[in-house]
Amino acid sequence: MDQQTATTADPRLDRLAEIAVQVGLGGLHPGQELVMTASVEALPLVRRITEQAYKAGASQVTTLFSDDECALARYRFAADGSFDVAPGWMYEGMAAAFRGGAARLAVVGEDPNLLAGQDPEKVARANRARSKAYRPALELITASAINWTLVPFATPAWARAVFPGLPEAEAVAKLWEALYASTRVDRADPKAAWAEHNAALMARRRMLTERRFRALRFRGPGTDLTVGLADNHAWMGGLSKARNGITGNPNIPTEEVFTTPHAAMTEGTVAATKPLAHGGTLIRDIRVRFAEGKIVEAHASTGEEVLRTMISTDEGARRLGEVALVPHSSPISQSGLLFFNTLFDENAASHIALGQAYKKCFVDAEGMTDAQFAERGGNSSLIHVDWMIGSAEVELDGIGFDGSATPLMRQGEWV
Repeated sequence: MDQQTATTADPRLDRLAEIAVQVGLGGLHPGQELVMTASVEALPLVRRITEQAYKAGASQVTTLFSDDECALARYRFAADGSFDVAPGWMYEGMAAAFRGGAARLAVVGEDPNLLAGQDPEKVARANRARSKAYRPALELITASAINWTLVPFATPAWARAVFPGLPEAEAVAKLWEALYASTRVDRADPKAAWAEHNAALMARRRMLTERRFRALRFRGPGTDLTVGLADNHAWMGGLSKARNGITGNPNIPTEEVFTTPHAAMTEGTVAATKPLAHGGTLIRDIRVRFAEGKIVEAHASTGEEVLRTMISTDEGARRLGEVALVPHSSPISQSGLLFFNTLFDENAASHIALGQAYKKCFVDAEGMTDAQFAERGGNSSLIHVDWMIGSAEVELDGIGFDGSATPLMRQGEWV
């Protein structure tokens, strides 16, 4: 049996599709549309998700496919000016669909090294053009206007990056085992396992919201960073209720609790603990310094030009839009794997995100205006890029309004 046949025949793939719709999206309203994006290689999972969506009451499932070879053809043959262009008509259509109530699902499994040999300046320009075009749709997602989720698919290119020393078929099989374990579809009752996990995340975020810390301080090798928190912030994680009334898990898998930093109140230095896969480029050994909430120095051992261009996208790209806490004992961390994929690596370690903040991370988020969001410290940007800063060597304290420090994590674990 070849790898493609083995993947298609595995009953866990059907369970992953069911979890994607029933847990990730939280189900669908009768007649609700679903907009999905995926690689052509993920077609076996896309077909199963489509089936589950229609069973859940979808009126229409529309999938936008991508292909690595087509993406590379642009960098090999397109005119220089094309890298400042994005298909705005497509992203406008997605935003219109979301405004009309459609749900959003992304199947991820990109080749982290796809654009490693391409001109980094062209890569950065293309990423910036896409970010600008996608902004109207992104704002609806970050404001939780709709139910949305991300789920993984083990593509051969991704598997080769995670298991570089193995034959491709064996690498894909091992990656699938890791994905099935992290998404809990290898359990006897995946839905019950997700309910138990969500309850634990809910208890953690409730505690942090009640503590009302003014800031968080991270300390570790190359890191002494104080992240000020937005006024009247609330912690989120696990289940999230969209404004359309549906409660689901925006990420499958997820291990984090997160909130909104204050855009002007981050100070100090921080070193990434894992590489960042961004736009087909691996950025390694990120080191930055913040002053008054803004990155004033940025370095990386590889991909530094892409990093610098990314944080120059707009004013908000140099400021934080999210801070998330993940224990070192999370199942993804304990797998010992570096996934080179933000959906997974961000759930292996505490992390921060540059760019757009989530409006939902406030105690009284309902009806908040853009002006109120900014006044309380919420950051706005065309980008939202997560990168990992936690490890077993990083300590975390919660800082009160009186300056007192409460230990929250030691050796990467909750106190």
